[in-house]
Amino acid sequence: MPTIASTLRSTARRVPDTVALIFGECRYTYRELDAGVDRTAAALARLGLAKGDRFALMATNSDAFVVAFYAALRLGAVFVPVNPASAPPELHYLLADSGAVVFVYDPAVAATVDAARAAGLPDAIQHVLALPELAGLAARADAGEVADAVTESDDALILYTSGTTGKPKGALFDHHRAMWANVNFVATCGMRVGDRFLHVAPLYHAAELCIMLMPGTMIGATHVVLAGFDPGRVLDALESERITMFFGVPTMFQLLLRQPGAGQRDLSAWRTGLFGAAPMPASAVEQLFTTWPQVDFMQLCGQTEGGPGGIYCDAGQVRARPDASGRQAIPFTEARVVDADGNDVGPGATGELILRGETVMKGYWGKPGETAETIRDGWLHTGDLARLDAEGYLTLVDRLKDLIITAGLNVYSVEVEQALAAHPGIADVAVVGRPHPDYGESIIAVITPEKGATVTLEDVKAFCAGKIAGYKIPHDVVTGPIPRNASGKVLKHQLRDTVRETYAATP
Repeated sequence: MPTIASTLRSTARRVPDTVALIFGECRYTYRELDAGVDRTAAALARLGLAKGDRFALMATNSDAFVVAFYAALRLGAVFVPVNPASAPPELHYLLADSGAVVFVYDPAVAATVDAARAAGLPDAIQHVLALPELAGLAARADAGEVADAVTESDDALILYTSGTTGKPKGALFDHHRAMWANVNFVATCGMRVGDRFLHVAPLYHAAELCIMLMPGTMIGATHVVLAGFDPGRVLDALESERITMFFGVPTMFQLLLRQPGAGQRDLSAWRTGLFGAAPMPASAVEQLFTTWPQVDFMQLCGQTEGGPGGIYCDAGQVRARPDASGRQAIPFTEARVVDADGNDVGPGATGELILRGETVMKGYWGKPGETAETIRDGWLHTGDLARLDAEGYLTLVDRLKDLIITAGLNVYSVEVEQALAAHPGIADVAVVGRPHPDYGESIIAVITPEKGATVTLEDVKAFCAGKIAGYKIPHDVVTGPIPRNASGKVLKHQLRDTVRETYAATP
């Protein structure tokens, strides 16, 4: 099977003059991109980066990110993307945990890097370079193809999990697993030769990297890269670059819908919209199909450890059941919902979603104990609680560790959050449990109100009445910001700790 970087080479030979990458005023054909990757790989090799070494990159979206990514993989190094929003201690942890040998960073995060350096970088680090320094070395490197001795069994990626339950763990993938993910998403999303992809979500994250960049390069798509999310600029790019496929978290799509004149733009080339990482409100789904009827909006629900693999709903299923997380597993993947004993649950029951397939990680980097707990008998135990209905739809209702048990009754926080999301005065909401002396846990709604709005506990109770069972209605309301990671997922462990430490238990 080909490897990640070899697909770039083969695409460059097949369609050398197709535009591969657009970033600002910079445009590269596949021939030019492949040659730039070779020069950068030669420069890294001269620094001593070798097969099996870990190469860490802390950068925002750019053409330089894409070049560095493929260059490291062409040498057989293991690519370790670092969230550019990381604080110095977080950066130190990721570099130390991965054992990175070469660390390259975006000048935009220089202050963080300087602070980490002042505190002392891990001993394994041999070279620290800003992206312009690497570009300078590449410009002076010998031209010509770099020999590719990488095989599908060689390690390729360490993708750190979101850390929603504690310190991030590095999910390890070889080229075999990554290439199967490419095949899966080409088939699932209907990617075509000649497609034009818009990259707005962060490339360091598994969603944009593995669902969009790598499969798109394999088929010869044009990648249009933006440095960050601005709804006006995204609509401009969708229109001017004749984008055919775009992935975003639900919040991005909702902000696009709020842009003046969004429905009057000429987005006739836009064929597929992909969303995931968080639930999309049913009202927003309806508005998406109304505003852009030519677009097939698909929901992807996966996990980094899965490749990212998981379940999905096609456009028809999203229309029919906007509340569901998925109707079927992505191709070449099996999905089951099981009880605590590993038995499949029936319709109407809730259990843990488990996955099996070629894209599932090899394991957590350097953590055999956690790996053994998560991958059992070949099945990836996601830790996600899902409800199966009579039509075969799966709806994620909570994380196993986020389940709230009040007075002996199970409350799934996502159900409560979805009910409150429709409240006109609520901009953002998350629900957590807080210890209670009599009931075990009480249900706490943490709310960020819309500008100028005030939301009280009485408002919440009245709004939820008739929408969810009485025992699921929040017992208390806390107003404040909700911590989320870069992929939009709520950091429940942080929020739960804040609520428990800051607010006294309700008697």
